[in-house]
Amino acid sequence: MELQAIGVQHPAVRQVQHIQNNTAPNRYKLFVAEGLWAHNMLLSHNAPIDTFFWCPEAIYADEAHRRAEEIAARAERAFRISLRTLEKISERDKPDGLLSLAALPRWTPRDLRFGRSALVLVADGLEIPGNLGTLIRTLDACGADALVLTNRKTRLTHPKVIRASQGTILSVPTLEFEEVAEAAEWLSSQRFTTYLADTDEAMNYRQADYSGRTALVVGSERYGIARDWYKYGHERVAVPMLGSGDSLNVSVSASILLYEARARKSRW
Repeated sequence: MELQAIGVQHPAVRQVQHIQNNTAPNRYKLFVAEGLWAHNMLLSHNAPIDTFFWCPEAIYADEAHRRAEEIAARAERAFRISLRTLEKISERDKPDGLLSLAALPRWTPRDLRFGRSALVLVADGLEIPGNLGTLIRTLDACGADALVLTNRKTRLTHPKVIRASQGTILSVPTLEFEEVAEAAEWLSSQRFTTYLADTDEAMNYRQADYSGRTALVVGSERYGIARDWYKYGHERVAVPMLGSGDSLNVSVSASILLYEARARKSRW
C-alpha cells in the first residue's frame, strides 16, 4: 500500500496518545484497537474507523497484510508508521503492525426494544476499567439486553475496558444516565422489576422472582450502590458468603446474578 508516512510528532499519533491516557476531550468516543484480532472485530461489527496506522515491519502474519488493505479502505484516513512510532503508541508487548482509532456505537433509550423477559444490568459508580469490561463480556455471554451506567467513574473507551470486554463492547447496548432518578424512572417506565445487589437486609439471590423484565443493580468496588437507588423501595438480593470474606468482586457477583436470572427466565 502507498500510504503517507508520519512520525511521532504528527497530530494523529498524538491523538492516539491522548486517547490512551485520557488527556484530551473525546467527543466521538474513539478507542484504540490493536492487532489482528481487534481489527477482525472491527470489520465483523462494521465499526466506524477514524484513523488506521500501518507498520509493515511489525506484521508477522499473512492475514494481517490482507486485513491492512481492508482496514485502510474503510478508514477515514490511513498512515504508514515506523516500528519506533508504533512502539510509542502501542500498549502491547509485541505489536503486530495494525492499530486504529475506531468509534464506539452510540445508543439512546429510543434505540432499545425489550421482550417480556428482558435482562438488564445497572453498573453504578464502577471505578475499575477491567471490571467494567468484564461485566460487558458477561452481559454478552448470558444474552442480556443492555448495560445501564449511573454515576460513571471510568470511561468506556479506556484500553482496559476494551480488552476485558473482548470486543463485546461493540455489540452490547450501553446507556448512560446523568442522574440515578432518570435511570430508575426509565426502568420503571419499561416495566422492569429492579433488584439491588446488597448484603444488608437482602434475600438469597435464588429466592428472587426473575419472571418478567429484570434489572440488577451493582455498585462500586469501594462504596457499593449509591444511596439514591434506595429511595425507590427496590428489594435487595445477596450471594451468600460462606467463608471469612464479606464480599465478592463486583464482576463475579454480577455474573452469578445475571446467570441465575437467565437460567430462570430460560428454564434451564
